[in-house]
Amino acid sequence: MISPILVTNDDGIHAPGLAAAEAIARQLSDDVWVVAPQDEQSGASRSLSLSVPIRLQQAGEKRYAVRGTPVDCVILAIRHLMPEKPALVISGVNRGQNIADDITYSGTIAAAIEGAAFDVPSFALSQCYGIETMKDVPFQVAQAHGAATIRAALEAGKGAGRLFNVNFPDCAADAVRGMAVTRQGKRDVNELIVEQRTDLRRRPYYWLGFRRQANHPPRGTDLFAVQNRLISITPLTMNLTDEAAMKVLQEHLGNGLM
Repeated sequence: MISPILVTNDDGIHAPGLAAAEAIARQLSDDVWVVAPQDEQSGASRSLSLSVPIRLQQAGEKRYAVRGTPVDCVILAIRHLMPEKPALVISGVNRGQNIADDITYSGTIAAAIEGAAFDVPSFALSQCYGIETMKDVPFQVAQAHGAATIRAALEAGKGAGRLFNVNFPDCAADAVRGMAVTRQGKRDVNELIVEQRTDLRRRPYYWLGFRRQANHPPRGTDLFAVQNRLISITPLTMNLTDEAAMKVLQEHLGNGLM
């Protein structure tokens, strides 16, 4: 058993994906804590609430709603609420994929990053969906395969990995073809759009959103895996240094006094 486990998300305390994540956690432990945002925090990335107070409300035994970001939730859980540091952090299950360009936007992944910053193995779990399943996101896929995926990654990593981004494909649970260890992909189209609207006082306002378009990702990427009914497991690191660019710059600019 892995004990205790912290479960959080960015879709909010009442999100169905959080219930799926909690069910996954209870397959791994009998000591599960849920600390999640009071309201949806999608796209919050790794933001902190530094200029406003954070409100905390108990919603049950070992269950708390936080008026703050996913990162706030992890910090409050580990630094204030839990009597001991968790042995595992599960963030999700997010409503929709968190792959390719999504990674740095995602509050789901940010919560897992914060767990890893506390040196806790952390998993960001996301459930893909399509046009036909967007009204009834198939969280049963994540729930059916989540615990086994986490166990497999922890066993295979042997402590080498601390941060894992997992995406479950949009298909029936028994149609999943297996797992694939992947790298972060790159979409060949930019889906982010700005839509202008007008309110009742004739003032403009704007919605940011995504337009779904076909991609043609290469093998080995998270995009390719989920399109081919594979569970994508991408090990991540918090170090964003571009090593290839650094070597080129050093050749031309040198290392200074290093």
